Amino acid sequence: MTAKAEAQRIAKVIARSGLCSRRDAELLIAEGRVSLDGRVLDSPAVTVKPGQKIRVDDAPLPAPAPARLWRYHKPAGLLTAAKDPEGRPTIYDSLPKDLPRLQPVGRLDLNSEGLLLLTNDGELKRELELPASGWQRRYRVRAYGRVTEARLDGLRDGVTVEGVRYGPIKARIERASGANLWISVILTEGKNREVRRVLAHLGLKVNRLIRVGYGPFTLGSLARGAVSEVPAKRLREALEGPKTPKAGWAKAKAKPSKPGRKPLDGAKPAPKRGAKPGPKSEPKPGGKPPVARAKARQPAGTRPKPKPSNSKGQRGAHRRRPA
Repeated sequence: MTAKAEAQRIAKVIARSGLCSRRDAELLIAEGRVSLDGRVLDSPAVTVKPGQKIRVDDAPLPAPAPARLWRYHKPAGLLTAAKDPEGRPTIYDSLPKDLPRLQPVGRLDLNSEGLLLLTNDGELKRELELPASGWQRRYRVRAYGRVTEARLDGLRDGVTVEGVRYGPIKARIERASGANLWISVILTEGKNREVRRVLAHLGLKVNRLIRVGYGPFTLGSLARGAVSEVPAKRLREALEGPKTPKAGWAKAKAKPSKPGRKPLDGAKPAPKRGAKPGPKSEPKPGGKPPVARAKARQPAGTRPKPKPSNSKGQRGAHRRRPA
């Protein structure tokens, strides 16, 4: 067992291994199929410390695999369940066989479609499902009937339907299509058949429901029935949320200003085009100025000839015309 250093509930440890969900782990314990250090358990109210050995069906508990997440475009007509007593098709009948054992994050009912998140980690599943995560579920809904924007706005304070209290819901009409309306719905709880029941309370009959987003993840252009894994970095960023730069991190270098542009406060003006970089030469104390030293270093015979003196006779010579 490679669980965290602190003691944890045994059902949580089993779920973290990816073997099953926490609820299924509790059922396994109730059925007497789980043992801890050789002792068969009959209650999930047990904490496990590092080093203790857990066995399920007399097999050692798998080592926890890194948490992974997939986006799945669930088609309508599939159950979000591992199996169905009535023999109806489930999402696992259409998933690729080379995937690890995956658990759905939340559910989409039989006739709903769109984005369904899948994970190999029971604890990640539970974390993403809790309303405390604050992750919004976004839907596009086609419904038969008519409703006003004012009645939809009333859902922002929550609503009670048949004794069940639903939290705040954001809903707005996108467009009308014949006798139907396309409505955008955003909620954070995701209770069983919440969208259908709330809209039915307003006199609308939902005939198509598409989940287009769950938290920071969207359906996008994912084809119906396709599966795509979320990159590990993207998942980590989504779980940690936005970060602020830590103290001591290097700051980005300021871009040099272009010639002729006024420099920023505290910045040195950019050199003119054609100018050679480097500090200007300063004459040494008691020495010749830079220009004089440069002339002195020129070899003999290469010095420029002196210009003719500009005497009075020469000034008027070029004005004389030939006789």
